[in-house]
Amino acid sequence: MKNPSIRNIILIWLGWSIMMIGFQHWIGARVDLVRPDYAVFWTPGETTANSQNNKPTLLDPFMNEQVAWDSEFYLSIASVGYDDPAVRGIASNFSWSNQNSCIPRLQKNCVSLSYAFFPLYPWTTWLVAQPLRVLPLTVIARTTLAAVIVSLLGALGAMLGLYFMSRKSLGEDGSVRAAFYLLIFPSGFFLAQVYTEGLFLGLTFGALAFLSARKWGWAALLAALAVWARPGGAILFLPMAVIWLKEETWFTDWKTMLSRSLATLAPALSYAAWSLTPLADKFHFVEKNYFGRGFLVLDRSITAWRDAFATLSADNSQAAFYYTLEFAAVTLAVLACLLLLKERPELSLFGLAMIFFAFTSGSSQGMVRYVLAAPALFWVLARWGRHPVFDRVWTVLSLLLLGLEAMLFSFNFWVA
Repeated sequence: MKNPSIRNIILIWLGWSIMMIGFQHWIGARVDLVRPDYAVFWTPGETTANSQNNKPTLLDPFMNEQVAWDSEFYLSIASVGYDDPAVRGIASNFSWSNQNSCIPRLQKNCVSLSYAFFPLYPWTTWLVAQPLRVLPLTVIARTTLAAVIVSLLGALGAMLGLYFMSRKSLGEDGSVRAAFYLLIFPSGFFLAQVYTEGLFLGLTFGALAFLSARKWGWAALLAALAVWARPGGAILFLPMAVIWLKEETWFTDWKTMLSRSLATLAPALSYAAWSLTPLADKFHFVEKNYFGRGFLVLDRSITAWRDAFATLSADNSQAAFYYTLEFAAVTLAVLACLLLLKERPELSLFGLAMIFFAFTSGSSQGMVRYVLAAPALFWVLARWGRHPVFDRVWTVLSLLLLGLEAMLFSFNFWVA
């Protein structure tokens, strides 16, 4: 390979992938955690020794350390479909006061919790799983392997996206460092799990890298696909619109203006197309009624984050640690976006919008994972990392927290 930086990124990714999966596999041979987990108010009832017994997709021993929480739904959609009877469902009159549950496909007016998750990641997992049918694995084991492959390839795509969009500013060493910092960020382990982070970041950072190179067609394609991986993908409209306005596209010839305008609208059009499918209504129903999330749920979000802040001084060290990491991640990501605002407004505004979108969704959790979608975070960290002292100290801190978070996830404790 002629470009040594790309070769180094691939080798770093490969070594990280092997070590991450190996670490999670072997940690159980030396460590066992005391249950339950008290990180947030609802985790004690979900982290006992028997909490997974009613979730068959999480019980297969093959690569079981890479599955927890939302992995249940991704594996179910990829192996059976959205209306898997083995996945919990809620009745059309569900509320947390009556908690009416039901069995999808077997009972009328029953909506599977799987509908809270966008389809691209499980559909891609299903596709990758097909050639793996030759292996002597169970359906869930084969699907788990395929899902991890998709996540890891997406992680590599995200690293390359960061490299290409930042190398003009950071140089070869700095852009490789930005890609490396993505992998070792405390929540970076999600890029090797049965979670949508890898695929979503691969598509999102790829779209932003193509946008930086003004390759509008490829940027539009990846942005449109990102929407079907996670609803936040629709926010890719914002950086594309910023560039469209900044370069005064209306002064170009009509063909260029039309093509770039359509490219800019691609994320919005993709989201509109998804909204017309049967998936959309069920998504909003489950998100609102079961998970308590929505778009710009300001009152509920303010209350949730105020209660979260109160835990920092409460007599619960597990919750205090969890929310300290949450608030630290948000603060660092917002600061990075503001510091990059003048140089790359499209990336900074995108990152700020993604953070605001997650922060105001009505629930006070998951931010240490959601900030991964802000490329400015790793850009600014890589710039600070030019100083060898910061580079070493940040690397040690990140790796310590990364190992801890990966261990907690491996034992089905809540991390994000």
